[in-house]
Amino acid sequence: MTLRNLSLALFAACSMLTGQALAANLATDPCATCAPPPPAPPMPVYDGCLHDRQVLLGDWGGCRTEQLGCGMLWQLDHTDFYFGNTTGGREQGFTFSGHGDYVLNWDLSKVGMQEGFFMKLRAEHRYGQPISEYSGAFLPPTIQSNLPVPNSEQVYLTNVLFTQALSEQFAVFAGKLDTFDGDANAFAGARGKDQFSNFGFVINPLLIRMVPYSTLGTGFVILDEMQPIFQFTVLNATDTTNTSGFSELFDQGAALLAQARLPYEWGGLPGHFVLGGGWNSREYVTLGQDPRIVLPDVPINRQTGTWAVYGNFDQYLTTYDCAPGKGWGLFGRASIGDDQTNPIAHYLSAGIGGDNAYRLQDKWGAGYYYLATSDEIGPFLTAALGPIGNGQGVELFYNHEVTPWFHLTGDMQVLVPEVENNDTALIVGLRGKIDF
Repeated sequence: MTLRNLSLALFAACSMLTGQALAANLATDPCATCAPPPPAPPMPVYDGCLHDRQVLLGDWGGCRTEQLGCGMLWQLDHTDFYFGNTTGGREQGFTFSGHGDYVLNWDLSKVGMQEGFFMKLRAEHRYGQPISEYSGAFLPPTIQSNLPVPNSEQVYLTNVLFTQALSEQFAVFAGKLDTFDGDANAFAGARGKDQFSNFGFVINPLLIRMVPYSTLGTGFVILDEMQPIFQFTVLNATDTTNTSGFSELFDQGAALLAQARLPYEWGGLPGHFVLGGGWNSREYVTLGQDPRIVLPDVPINRQTGTWAVYGNFDQYLTTYDCAPGKGWGLFGRASIGDDQTNPIAHYLSAGIGGDNAYRLQDKWGAGYYYLATSDEIGPFLTAALGPIGNGQGVELFYNHEVTPWFHLTGDMQVLVPEVENNDTALIVGLRGKIDF
């Protein structure tokens, strides 16, 4: 096995709980990792005419290709949302918001450092007014416009992650990392930029009470035939997106996370099954505002520690012989947590999605989620919001490739808010993503 192929597997492994897969970014062959979903795209095409290149700004006068030879791969994109609530919810109207994401994946062995040593940097920011303020639902309909810090348009460094391969089957990592690519799923993930927009279909929302968005941490990953099959991570207990995190390191405890992601075949078609769980030792006093969920700051009884277990699957029902790694299939998620500290007692979602058979550059999806709120915490929220029940939602999207660097997505969501005083909301909108 070459070092290059090992690096692909390691970066895919780190995506389980520590960040977006670099395997997808560095692969020269979509089938290089045995072609289980999600597929790795080909090498970026920087040159060519404006309509054909994969990034808007091209090769930066040859600088981009030169840096790639030094192991540096840049991924820069902006995602904009023009979404509106047409009926029900908390308020009707349209809003504009967006998110900038700037990632550098660097194979440091290319510049004379230790073989198998990799670094990932991510900076991101948000802007505008999210539609979550209108929808009345706990889960933001456009999660990217709420991250990394709500109500702030500053740029934050959310990843400074170092990974060292010790063998072809084992690697360790440490640094500041974001957890938003955890709970990976071939048809319902992609950070809310390329598939579903609603938080409920991007990652399991029950985990946010236990897992900080961006903080310091360390861990190890085990691989089998270049596939990440198990990962264990120790994180600082609290979110430190807007600081370096060193002054708060383990000040309020630690979060321990373990996850297995096992590839399998059913009827000759690929799939994955994920099983994970964790525990956070911090003291939970309030349902403090989190950038990934819309809840007020309401006091609850004091308790130390919270836990959650979760699972998901993705299963291809059809693959296309003319395009390895593409097809469509089913997905599902389920989780349960400590209802003494978590506003979400359990969560279920399921749906279908994938690639358009007649236009392989396009993606589509349809999903349903059910969110059960905690009976223990509900009475406290009732005093502030009114009667609290369970939430439900449906999302439909179609992602159309206008050019390789510009994707336009039509989106519709029907949301039954958890606050029973709010009527069912109908959310419609457009999402535009530009790769620079």
